[in-house]
Amino acid sequence: MDDTASDLGASGTRPDADRAARPGDAAGAGGAARRPDAAEVTRASRSGRAARPTLAAVARAAGVAPSTASLAFSGSGPVSEDTRQRILAVAAELGYDGPDPRARSLRRGRSGVIGVVLDDRLSDAFRDPVNVLTLDGIAEVAGAAGVSLLLVRSPLDDERGMAPLVDAPMDAVILIGCNVRIDPAVAVLRRRSIPVVAIEADTIEGAVPVHLDNREASRRAAAYLRDLGHEQVTVVTLPFDSARERGPVNPDRERSSSAFTTTERLRGVRGVYPDAPAIATAGSSVEEGRIAGAALFAPGVEPPTAVVAQSDLLAVGVISAALEAGLRVPEDVSVVGFDGIQVDDSLLHRSPIRQLTTLVQPFVPKGEAAARAALAMLEGESPEPASFRSELRIGDTTAAPRG
Repeated sequence: MDDTASDLGASGTRPDADRAARPGDAAGAGGAARRPDAAEVTRASRSGRAARPTLAAVARAAGVAPSTASLAFSGSGPVSEDTRQRILAVAAELGYDGPDPRARSLRRGRSGVIGVVLDDRLSDAFRDPVNVLTLDGIAEVAGAAGVSLLLVRSPLDDERGMAPLVDAPMDAVILIGCNVRIDPAVAVLRRRSIPVVAIEADTIEGAVPVHLDNREASRRAAAYLRDLGHEQVTVVTLPFDSARERGPVNPDRERSSSAFTTTERLRGVRGVYPDAPAIATAGSSVEEGRIAGAALFAPGVEPPTAVVAQSDLLAVGVISAALEAGLRVPEDVSVVGFDGIQVDDSLLHRSPIRQLTTLVQPFVPKGEAAARAALAMLEGESPEPASFRSELRIGDTTAAPRG
């Protein structure tokens, strides 16, 4: 996959295999709500006002996310052939021929496209459940409005990297986790008079923000560890800048950070543990967490009694490294994550751990709010900033330190 995914209909992407469950989803088929079949959706469509079925209706009838249905029509992305054929069969039964924003575009002088700019290469971004679930929220709202999505990587500091933002047909842009190299990109969008919505970004002039309580949530997690009696706490962070350099974080690196989410979450922990050391990773993945954990739990090194990881994937990697080093979680070391995703790691399945202690964030509502703000700006409205709160969920990975 290259760094621009175009003509996706109402798209994001949701990998067909190895999906991440939304926070609060029940495990297994017993907890799932029954989805309407194609006949029910057809009857509802015929009895309602809308003459043309929507992509969202097709997705509901096929039992998939709107982003997966979109990719089935675009012919790109990680959708299995069986799933694609099932979606197309349902669409045919409903009389849905695929996303077609052309009439809308001609009437209103617009492209009918909202650009979604991500900080990672698209192939990497789709491996992170946080991005996938946020895109699902965007796709839900965009699909209902008949708007397509264009996925673009946050550009590099050269003209070639800027090309998609300079030339792509977009009516509005949503920035997801764009912590690095974003000022030049925003300047390009401003010159094109394109409305911008920024999810979890530092203040951007003219952009509508969608906030998450990264600092306050991290402070609450740290306070919980303090109340358990922990004094030696280390933070395993997301990247600080485009270099994605691993290793210990010094004050100069903190001051020069261009990663808003990383910095806010670290400041939250430092509000409780001012001298807490931090070790940076190259990204949010289980393997990066293992690398950081291997350094923390290396022979001859005094390990912390607790680790605050800035993502659940990093937390799983840290736990794996601790178990591999012969430590017990949470008896020897407590670990807190951030996100509230459904994680799957084979090493954890060989341990008693069943659920992370973590901060659960509302991915899908964040995406929905961003899409609604973008659509409102296109109608000439001035939407208010949206703010969301993460909830601390106590799992099996935290306990009082050994006496």
